[in-house]
Amino acid sequence: MSNLEKSGTFTLGERAVTRLGYGAMQLAGKGVFGPPKDGAEAIAVLHEAVDSGVNHIDTSDFYGPHVTNQIIREALHPYRDNLVIVTKIGATRGADASWNPAFSKEALTQAIHDNLKNLGLDAIEVVNLRAMFDVHGPAEGSLEEPLTVLADLQRQGLVKHIGLSNVTAKQIADGRKVTEIVCVQNQYNLAHREDDALIDQLAAERTAYVPFFPLGGFSPLQSSTLSDVAADLGATPMQVALAWLLQRAPNILLIPGTSSRPHLRENLAVADITLPASAIEKLNGIASAKDK
Repeated sequence: MSNLEKSGTFTLGERAVTRLGYGAMQLAGKGVFGPPKDGAEAIAVLHEAVDSGVNHIDTSDFYGPHVTNQIIREALHPYRDNLVIVTKIGATRGADASWNPAFSKEALTQAIHDNLKNLGLDAIEVVNLRAMFDVHGPAEGSLEEPLTVLADLQRQGLVKHIGLSNVTAKQIADGRKVTEIVCVQNQYNLAHREDDALIDQLAAERTAYVPFFPLGGFSPLQSSTLSDVAADLGATPMQVALAWLLQRAPNILLIPGTSSRPHLRENLAVADITLPASAIEKLNGIASAKDK
């Protein structure tokens, strides 16, 4: 058993992946735009991740744009048989680094072909459709047309499985009328827990939930409670935040990102951390305290 397998596995599409994966967003430059500051280190991070047992990498061709996928291909192609690469479509980047919706049939089709080319794949294991009705969080709006396009690309053999990102429970239910939804990727962490009920529902349905910004994203988690629990356990606050997510529900797959090997090792060491019930009780109060 590899160290990461201590955290368990969960089925993503048809493949069992370790619950601790890797998110490639930070391999791009500042603001997820342009090339990385240290290209050699970016490649080294990917090598060490897969050598450590990571078999789930999350990426997108709009990271950079194109940058992270090209780095992944340079570092890891030809890919190991057990490696699952997940990408997302539904947005493009402007010359000013803005994030813009890209839901037309032409844009979605081009996005799939760009991902295939830059990753060096004949088919993508999982493609998440990223809803863009509100860049900052889920907002209602119909995803029927873009999902229909994606389902057609799936029938063509270019996509194996389909997921959703930045979506509401209604959009998931409506999406399942168009195609099977194998995972949901929304913002969720110790302080941002709007999806609590949704996670429990998806767990009962054996559907993977992949929290993005598990450590707070562009506004890193800061809590005296988190720091105190971490000090008691001899871990870092960010390790404790990730460990809490692993223990929150069995269907949660983590994709913390980093552009440095020491930080990668710190993230992967979370597989060895088991939070006692007393620590979980304290950590569960963080979201409530934030809302007061």
